[in-house]
Amino acid sequence: MSKPLGAPLEQVSIAVRISRTRLQLTPSHQQIADYVLKRPLQAATMPIDELAAAVGVSVATANRFARAIGLDGYPMLRAELVKGFEAMLAPVEKMRVRLEKPGSAHDAFVAVLDESQNNIAATRAALDPAACAAAVQAVATARRIYVLGYGASGWLAGLLARGLDMHCENVHLLSSVAGTTDGARQLPRMGAQDLFIVISFPRYLRDSVALTRAAHERGVPVLALTDGAHSPLAPFARHCLFAKAESYHAVNSETTVLALIEALISAVALHTRDTVQNATRMTEAVLPWLHGAGRAGASNPAPTSAESSE
Repeated sequence: MSKPLGAPLEQVSIAVRISRTRLQLTPSHQQIADYVLKRPLQAATMPIDELAAAVGVSVATANRFARAIGLDGYPMLRAELVKGFEAMLAPVEKMRVRLEKPGSAHDAFVAVLDESQNNIAATRAALDPAACAAAVQAVATARRIYVLGYGASGWLAGLLARGLDMHCENVHLLSSVAGTTDGARQLPRMGAQDLFIVISFPRYLRDSVALTRAAHERGVPVLALTDGAHSPLAPFARHCLFAKAESYHAVNSETTVLALIEALISAVALHTRDTVQNATRMTEAVLPWLHGAGRAGASNPAPTSAESSE
């Protein structure tokens, strides 16, 4: 029985298509099948001539392979492979497009700065006043704050934790050398009076999503700094702050995320008691280690590392 006109194609993965037709495939087609199954990400990014060369077959054979597993041709094969890797392949494809139009070093500087400016402008325009207020209130009233970010978000999480530490009593950075297990070990200590802050952007890491889900299931309020409501973190977050982080040169542009972090820290500072006193105490504490500070007290130099460890 034929399908009605306009009916959607059956949604079948490449692996399933290959398994269904493998016994009917020629030896050359089986070579391509083995390559595609072993290296799906590489195959998804390869033009047909590159795949044919990598496997050691002709371009015509590669195109016939796509038809042999029930697809219209090689372009459809690549499209089906890409479906599982959209987030991972997006930076690669954007870089490929950018390299097709090479420019000078100055052009690259200008392009990246323009890109950052546009991202920040879009982020600012999309800011929700209620979401900003709720995020600041959650930070300011939390008993303990746990900050999580893995991969490229790890250093951003460190900056956020460092900034909040000046204004909040209990700030814990979960992105440590101990890795994911350290975050998991902290989960039993978290409760409804605490705040779990997670930073993650495409490509989202499973560990970040898994620990965020676990915190949410424990009833811990979650504040997510991510790229939009489509983020896998959004369903588990009570509060969200979104940053546009598109980039033609990297997976993400971290400039906007850093700006959002600095904005959050500043807003918390303005809504926290004793902000000036805390800043003064912090300055006094680090003053002996600042070069050129307190010249009048030069006879009392900052302690050496050996002295400070005593």
